[in-house]
Amino acid sequence: MREIAAETHAGVLGSTPPRDLTERRFAVFAWVVLAYNVAVILWGALVRATGSGAGCGGHWPLCNGDVLPDVSQVGTVIELTHRIMSGLALVLVIVLFGWARKSFTPGHAGRRWATWSLVFILTEALLGASLVLLGHVARNESIGRVYSLSTHLINTFILLASLALTAWSSTAREELPVRAARPDGWFSVSVWGPLAALVLVAVAGAITALGDTLFPAHSLSEGISSDFSSTANFLIRLRIIHPVLAIASAFAIALVTLPEFRASTTIRLRALSGGVLALFAAQITVGTASILLQAPLALQLLHLLTADALWIALVLFTAERHYALSTVRK
Repeated sequence: MREIAAETHAGVLGSTPPRDLTERRFAVFAWVVLAYNVAVILWGALVRATGSGAGCGGHWPLCNGDVLPDVSQVGTVIELTHRIMSGLALVLVIVLFGWARKSFTPGHAGRRWATWSLVFILTEALLGASLVLLGHVARNESIGRVYSLSTHLINTFILLASLALTAWSSTAREELPVRAARPDGWFSVSVWGPLAALVLVAVAGAITALGDTLFPAHSLSEGISSDFSSTANFLIRLRIIHPVLAIASAFAIALVTLPEFRASTTIRLRALSGGVLALFAAQITVGTASILLQAPLALQLLHLLTADALWIALVLFTAERHYALSTVRK
């Protein structure tokens, strides 16, 4: 009866039969987990921007050594909230992992990416703990903090990519192969170049944001002058790298996405390529406004949100492009 109902539904809508209800619910849950992790990342940026990283002292996982700490300080509330949100994110990814193993056969892309999501959220927790235990929070301006921050950001991006691909592979067409044959050039610069470029831009952006937080400029001219001053802190002198990398990566990404936007034969690939281009334009606009207005907190958070959305869109574009090429070559 179920097969007959599916065929009837497909005949009426002119599409493939609907997937099992459990798999469709899993897909919705996967997208929700991805969105929630973006919210956690934004709250983490709030922790950094407000200098609340030491709100729970040097203790982890306890806050100031207590299970129920004193929350009379704003910094403690902000940091404690981030820890609670991060803990819930871990629980959600564990559920995602278990659900994927139950819903998909071994080797299925959704199952594989859910496993990687679990791996990278565990490393995310360890890296977050190391920031606290090493004292790479609040007013710390050491080179060690730069390394810790950069490593944490790269792990965060890989986590978001894994979650996005979990959701994408469980939402994609039913004929999505378990292990699609890799087309020629899968390891080419055109595939990995834009992703690598965006990661470099994000790392430079994180360093810039840290410099803006620790050494805020009182005017645009003062900020520009500090960028080229030999006596300025190294975090300030590194700020100029971020806009240069952003412009260079914009060209690299446009070279890959524009042809797909103009001549793509699939609606989904064309939409993703257009989304990547639109988000990059928005990111450049928000970044420019942030520089001109001396990086107010609201613009910092919007800049990060746009960066995360751009990264997710580029990852999905790359996956969809790979899928389209592998299908054509069959």
